[in-house]
Amino acid sequence: MTDTGTETEALEDLGELEEDAPRVGIIMGSKSDLATMEKAGEPLDAAGIRYEVRVMSAHREPEVVADYCANAHMRGLRVIIAGAGLSAALPGVAASHTDLPVIGVPLTSGMTAAGGLDAILSVVQMPPGVPVAAVGLDNPKNAGHLAARILGAAA
Repeated sequence: MTDTGTETEALEDLGELEEDAPRVGIIMGSKSDLATMEKAGEPLDAAGIRYEVRVMSAHREPEVVADYCANAHMRGLRVIIAGAGLSAALPGVAASHTDLPVIGVPLTSGMTAAGGLDAILSVVQMPPGVPVAAVGLDNPKNAGHLAARILGAAA
């Protein structure tokens, strides 16, 4: 098979995207979680690791979550940090659509009587074959540190 100019240009474009692409995706189920989840970026900034932040709901936008996670590796991401409260479905849904490491951040919510225990259990009780790492309740900073360690080990 011969290489055409278009194929070469496409490969070069992919190489450029790969080099400048964010390595960590930080996702959360609600805009109300943004102030908490942005803290995951602090250790990443300190380590010089590029990341992106997105809001997407596993319940209200399952197709968006599936598409984001299924294409994450191709876009250059190497780790996904997913924060969610209540049923905390986002980390597990993310893990079901990617082969990348997913770090779940259980979040407290004013809408629960369980004080965050529901979110903790939802993040840590994944079925076989759908692994999700978990950090402490409302502790996205540790998720950022863990993502940096994962990336360091992969280097």
